[in-house]
Amino acid sequence: VPLVTDWNRKLYLKTNAIGLGLAMANAAVEVDLAKHWSLSLPIYYSAWDYFKATIKFRTFAIQPEARYWFCDRFSGHFLGFHAIGGQYNVGGLKNNISFLGTPYKNLTDNRYQGWGVGAGVAYGYAFILDRHWNLEFELGVGYIYNGFDIFECTGCGREISQDNHHYIGLTKAAINLVYLF
Repeated sequence: VPLVTDWNRKLYLKTNAIGLGLAMANAAVEVDLAKHWSLSLPIYYSAWDYFKATIKFRTFAIQPEARYWFCDRFSGHFLGFHAIGGQYNVGGLKNNISFLGTPYKNLTDNRYQGWGVGAGVAYGYAFILDRHWNLEFELGVGYIYNGFDIFECTGCGREISQDNHHYIGLTKAAINLVYLF
């Protein structure tokens, strides 16, 4: 007698509207692993200067995430457990912000080039729009270890020091438009 289940594997493609709003190209693929579990792999990429040559926000990052769906996959509440890895080149962002031990105000006069790795946990909710389209909202918090070189200005290449930073805070913010195959 064959085993009958109501679960079958599906594939999903999505993009994060928040990333697109920050001019970061991004796409993710997600696949079902079990009745209540899925695995998502988003990739973010930005390789240009913003507004003028003195403002830099270049990045490449991946953020694999295992998700537990409380009811049906891609419908309702879920918890996500994500890892983070990436590289960045950021500077010329005029501000006076220092938050949770991170001095973002240093980005005004300096450029930071480095890498980061970390992990976090997220909560999200998915809305079914129709047979092939969903909308997801997700927020996550976690930890990222950053190693970086500091340059004296955004346009020049003179390195002034090297450092590292332990970041605890927001690690994921997404409004995903999802296509279900």
